[in-house]
Amino acid sequence: MTTDADSTSNPTNPLSPERFQLHWTRRDFEQRLGFRGGRFTSFNKTLALLIAALLTAVFYGAIILIVRQCPQTRWFTAMFMERGICPYPTMFFFFWAVAILFLKERKLSLQTAALDLLAVPQQPDFVLTPQSARTVLDRIHALVDSTSHFILLNRVERALSNLHNMGNVSDVSQILKTQAEYDEEQMASSYTLVQGLAWAIPVLGFIGTVLGLSQAIAAFGGALQTGSDFALLKGSLQAVTAGLATAFETTLVALVAALVIQLRSTILQARESEFLDACNDYCHANIVAKLRLREPTN
Repeated sequence: MTTDADSTSNPTNPLSPERFQLHWTRRDFEQRLGFRGGRFTSFNKTLALLIAALLTAVFYGAIILIVRQCPQTRWFTAMFMERGICPYPTMFFFFWAVAILFLKERKLSLQTAALDLLAVPQQPDFVLTPQSARTVLDRIHALVDSTSHFILLNRVERALSNLHNMGNVSDVSQILKTQAEYDEEQMASSYTLVQGLAWAIPVLGFIGTVLGLSQAIAAFGGALQTGSDFALLKGSLQAVTAGLATAFETTLVALVAALVIQLRSTILQARESEFLDACNDYCHANIVAKLRLREPTN
């Protein structure tokens, strides 16, 4: 008699974990780092936050230890180190968004790999019926360790499970369509935090602008009170220019950061949309096109 332990360790067993063509638990980037992996292309918020904190620390550490030692880069370091408090949260938000998009890109690559699986027999005479749906479901479960974590296979499994249990062939297309709409909504909602960060970064830049202009106006008022004392006037004007530098450079940093995030997010969203379109094509070619609406009569 074969035990469960034997079935998972036996290399000839088609359901052995070593024989899975796609192993989500082992290949998911978040799982490999010891964090709970987000479903589909959703990300682990804690991991993204930790990566953002690490990248921010590395960025400012590089400025302090390396770039700041070069006099010719004084203008660059000043934008991040000498322009008030706003550049610090700006860069943290920037790296937070970068971390999110990085995680989503890694997860999308894993999801895309499911398109290469031959979940449904490719013989021209194969047709999907309530009876053959069970065979296809067993075939899918032998290909991956967790169908619920793959957009494509989760969609196929739901449709075929309904076909096998309910026996209603006409419902399969509607189930696939409904699940496709749900997947699109989930994909769009996974960008909510990125969109919020892309909105918050320019706001931080404008806050820096207001603070810098306030500093410059206050310094200019002091310059007017110095009268003819040239030394005091010179010091006041330096404070004015410092305030203006804070006003413009904090906005510059924030707008560039927001532009990079927006462009990268748009490109990744386009890739996810193309992937969902490919899933729709896969389901049509391998599920809908192989359905038999009625059994032949004698």
